[in-house]
Formats: sequence, C-alpha cells, structure tokens
Amino acid sequence: MAVVCLIAAATVPAGSSVADTSATTVLRVLQMNLCNSGRAGCYTGRSVTGAIEVITAEVPDLVTLNEICRDDVTTLERTFSQVHGGARVVSAFKAAGDRPSGAATRCRNGQPYGIGLLARVTAPYTVHSGIYPTQDVTDPEERAWLCVEVAGTLHACTTHLAATSAAVALAQCRHLLDTVVSTIRGSSGYAPTVLLGDLNLRSGGSPDVRSCVPPDYLRIDDGALQHAMATTDVRICCRRSVSMRGATDHPGLLATLRIEANPTAARRA
Repeated sequence: MAVVCLIAAATVPAGSSVADTSATTVLRVLQMNLCNSGRAGCYTGRSVTGAIEVITAEVPDLVTLNEICRDDVTTLERTFSQVHGGARVVSAFKAAGDRPSGAATRCRNGQPYGIGLLARVTAPYTVHSGIYPTQDVTDPEERAWLCVEVAGTLHACTTHLAATSAAVALAQCRHLLDTVVSTIRGSSGYAPTVLLGDLNLRSGGSPDVRSCVPPDYLRIDDGALQHAMATTDVRICCRRSVSMRGATDHPGLLATLRIEANPTAARRA
C-alpha cells in the first residue's frame, strides 16, 4: 500500500495525547465517513463494526466521524477507550440541521444524524459546534461543524461539507477556517489546529479545495474528498488509506501529526 510522508517520522515516547505538554507530541489521527444514516445508497449496516475493527487495529489518538447517528459515537467511544487502556477520552457529536422541520436531520432509526469526534485527553477541554450560515437551499440537510479545544494545546475540528454545491462547500470551508477557528482563538488564545473531514471538494477540482486552505496550513487528502489540514506547527506525516472492506463508500484516512513546541506561535492569533 502506498504511503505518502510530508516529513520523516520521528522516534518519540509512546503515550502521547492531545494534551501532552512535552516539546513534541505525536498523534495518530483517523478520519472516517461511515455513511450510516440508513437513507443513502452507500448504507450497508456494517460501517460501525468496520470502524470498531479499524480503531482496534490502528489505535488512533484522534478520530473524526462523518455521516453517523448519535449513538454511533457512544458505541465507538467504548472501543476507543478500551484500546487506550481506559484513559480519559472526550466524545462529541453535532447533528446536521433539517431545514423543513427546523430541527435535526434524522437517521432512518430516528436518531439525530451528523458528525462526531473522539480524542484522548489529559487536560480540560471545551466543545464548540454550529451550523454554517451558508447552505444549499435545495438540500434539506444543513451542514455542521464541530471542534474540541483542549486547554490551549490543540484545536481539533471536523466537518462534512455540502455535497450538492461545490461553491457552498467552499464557502463553508472558508467560514470554518477563517471565522470559527479565529473566534475560538480570540476567546482562548492560539493553539495548533487540525481539521479532518469529508469536504466534498477535490485538489484540482473546480473550485479547488486548496483555495480554502489558509497560507499557514498544510493539507493532505485520500485522493478524493477527505482531507486533513493543520497549521504549519503541526507536521503531517505518513498518510495512508485504510480499507473499510466495502462497509462504506469511503476509505479511512490515517495520518501521523507531530506537534512541535513553538514559543512564537502565540503571536499568530
């Protein structure tokens, strides 16, 4: 299987988490779109089981989840906690909006449908989430964003952008990176930032996903619509696609992040 590295992997002590305060923190991050609403043609009913298998095999420190039902986060949190030996973890979920009802979009089983995040933490954290102000009005699903701010150490975000309009997806991407992240930094100070998700935009597409990437960010992708972005004080290494064995229509996107201590970063708010 092909592996693409933007930096050389470094040898570091085991047990890093998204709240370590050592000079270098190394995190394994995993993005998955599980297509588990029960309403889409890619639904198989097997994607959560597939995600459990991948989390168990890969032991990521941060997992971002798209197209899931609310209880999927609870199920996967149990596995995530087990593979980390019962360490403290944070799980978060944000439902997509439903324009016709003014409530949440629902999975076929009646649960709220949306995005989620799991992370291993050792410091206080705050969950931020919202619905984008720009939406495709022809699509009843209103897209959402979700971020976890870990005690000035890391801002980790996920999103699933509009699938029916690339122009709307681009506007949502820019809003998350330019407005949401800036607002979080304005209230809590600068921290290295990572974003993983199915952006429904491609490198080389029209519009090009790279047009929403700030100049101080790095980016990798799965060769299609899933991307990982990070501020340049977070080195991205060793991208790998992880097979979901047909349980969903997207592979997992696995990468290694190396967060370097940077005394001047706080000035880049």
